[in-house]
Amino acid sequence: MTTRGEAAAAVREMVVAGRLSLTISTAASLGVADALASGPRRADDLAAELSCHSRTLYRLLRTLAAAGILREGPDETFELTELGEVLRADVEGSVRDQAVLYGRPDMLAAWGNLEHSIRTGDNAFSALHGEDVWSWRRARPHESTIFNRAMASISAPVGPAMAAAFDFGGVARVADIGGGNGTLMAAILARHPHLHGIVFDQPAVVTQAAPVLAAAGLADRCEVTGGDFFQEVPAADVYIMKSILHDWIDADAIRILRTIRRAAGPHSRLLLVEQVLGPPNEDLGGKLSDLHMLVMPGGEERTRDEWAALLQAGGFRLVGIRPVVEHFQLIEAAPASVS
Repeated sequence: MTTRGEAAAAVREMVVAGRLSLTISTAASLGVADALASGPRRADDLAAELSCHSRTLYRLLRTLAAAGILREGPDETFELTELGEVLRADVEGSVRDQAVLYGRPDMLAAWGNLEHSIRTGDNAFSALHGEDVWSWRRARPHESTIFNRAMASISAPVGPAMAAAFDFGGVARVADIGGGNGTLMAAILARHPHLHGIVFDQPAVVTQAAPVLAAAGLADRCEVTGGDFFQEVPAADVYIMKSILHDWIDADAIRILRTIRRAAGPHSRLLLVEQVLGPPNEDLGGKLSDLHMLVMPGGEERTRDEWAALLQAGGFRLVGIRPVVEHFQLIEAAPASVS
């Protein structure tokens, strides 16, 4: 049985956990892990390279060492641990860009406005800025780039898993709706050389896909198309959307689904890569993500039953749900008129 004191200590640890997140985000923004890629270095040497105050950088580094991100040695020297390695920009599975994103002032301010959302049901970001996060980022290309890089880093492990999780054998054309810089599509096309791909996103975003596809030698097998998924999407045999519908409330998500349904053939398939909320008293990560959707884009995470109902309202039927990688699930759907 937990004592009152033990309970208080546990909750205090939860309350202050945000400090560690911001410490890691600051280190990622400064490029600490990249500066340590070649081996141990003194704090004052790092401070000169990173344009930081020496003593305060040391205080940051020793905190990261206490968290297991770095290892502190003699004479204020520091080196990366296995955890710290994934904060480098140039390693497979890097989380640097995601760490940078989660410390951006706009995101912190929106989370600071969570109480407003809980009291009113309004989106915290829009209440603060007078516009939605997508409009706000479009007017700030630097912030949009930070966001898109983070989304690409999250998609990196999903692509290979997605390519293996679905049978693309009888498929000719696959479209990634909201496909960003093409990271996910590149992984699918690399595994299935018979496929022709389409990366579809906002015109200002999708321009980033061409260099990624060209670098992977896939430019001749993939179209890059700009547009608005509320209005029209290209025709394809399989449609993929990763972490798109959770950005939107039901009414808007249904509009997106109906746009795809109009373009889809009777035997097309829709593959959603999303989180599926767990039962009561479980799935803290999913439920924190749900609050993040409330705070930032204004959407929500959904349960299995909620996904089924949303798909039905959008003209699809749920075929099945299975794990893909980490916390992501593959939600397969078919046009509702097809048995």
